[in-house]
Amino acid sequence: MEHLASPIFRGVLMSEVLIRKIAFVTGGGSGIGEASAKALADAGASVAIADVDMVGADRVVAEILENGGIAKSYKLDVSDDLAIGAVIAAIEKDFGGLHIAVNNAGIGGDLAPTGEQTPAGWRKVISVNLDGVFYCMRHEIGAMTRSGGGSIVNMASILGEVGFANSSAYVAAKHGVVGLTKAAAIEYGTAGIRVNSVGPGFISTPLLKILPEEALAGIAAIHPMNRLGTSAEVAALVLFLASPDSSFITGGYYPVDGGYLAK
Repeated sequence: MEHLASPIFRGVLMSEVLIRKIAFVTGGGSGIGEASAKALADAGASVAIADVDMVGADRVVAEILENGGIAKSYKLDVSDDLAIGAVIAAIEKDFGGLHIAVNNAGIGGDLAPTGEQTPAGWRKVISVNLDGVFYCMRHEIGAMTRSGGGSIVNMASILGEVGFANSSAYVAAKHGVVGLTKAAAIEYGTAGIRVNSVGPGFISTPLLKILPEEALAGIAAIHPMNRLGTSAEVAALVLFLASPDSSFITGGYYPVDGGYLAK
C-alpha cells in the first residue's frame, strides 16, 4: 500500500497530526492492518506492529522506516491474553506509553452451516476475532490510562451488522466486537479513552486476491458501488478515528462498505 502523501487535514499536515503519539496495530503485517499502520506512521505516530506473521510485520516496519517513520515489530497471537500483556508492557518500555490501538487481527474460519459447524472451528474464530479484541482492550485500556487517554479502533465488519450464510462464528464474533466497543465506550468516556468500531465491506486484501476473477466480480457486484474496497480506504477512517479531529466520537460503528448495508 502506498503511503499517504501528507495531505492537509483541517489546516494541519497529516504528517504532524499524531506526532509524539504511540500506536499499536494487531494484524499489521498485511491488508488493512498494514495500511492502517502506514497511515498512522505517515501522520507522525510511532507504530508498534504485531502479527503472528513476522515476515509480514518486519516488511511493513522496514517500509515505514525507509519512509522516515518510526516502527517496531512484535510477534503476537491475539488469542493469548498473557502474550498480549507482555507485548503491551514491551511497547510501554520501548516507546514510553500507548495512545492509539487498532485491534485488527482476525481470521475467516471454516465455511459451514451453523448445524454443521464444529466446536473446534467455532472456538478458533471466536478466540481470535472476539476474545482477542477483548484481551487487547483489557491491556490497552490500562496502558492508555497510564498515558493520559487514547483512542481504540476495533475492526468489526459489515457482518457485525447483518448475517451471512455459512459464517456463523465470524458473524457472531463481529457482532460481539460491536457490542464490546459500545460497552467500553460508555465505561471510559470520562477517562479520556474513546472506543469505536469500523465495519469494512469486502476489501481487496491478500485473502480475497487468491479467488478467481469471476468470483471477485460476483463479490464486487453485491456492493452498490460495484467494486471491492481498498485497504487504504479503510485506513483513512481508522486514521480519522485515531486523530484529535474525532475527539467527540465514541461508541460508534462506522461502515466502509461501498453501500452494502444500504440495501
